[in-house]
Amino acid sequence: MKSEKSRLVALLLCLFIGELGVHRFYLGKIGTGILWLLTGGIFGIGWLVDVIMIAVGSMKDKEGKTVSDWDA
Repeated sequence: MKSEKSRLVALLLCLFIGELGVHRFYLGKIGTGILWLLTGGIFGIGWLVDVIMIAVGSMKDKEGKTVSDWDA
C-alpha cells in the first residue's frame, strides 16, 4: 500500500531541516520526530539513514504505508 504523503516533500524536508525531525512529523511519526528534535537527528546518523531510506523509497509513514510517489 502507498502512503498519501509525498516522497518529494519528505525528502526535501529531510534534506533541509531533517535534523529537527520535521520530515518525521510530516509522516505522522510524532514520537521519533521529538527524538530527532532533541538529539539533532540522533547526532546526524539517523538523519543520514532517513535521507537514504526516503531516496530509495523504503520509508514508511505512521500507518506503515510506503512513501513511494514523487508527486506533491
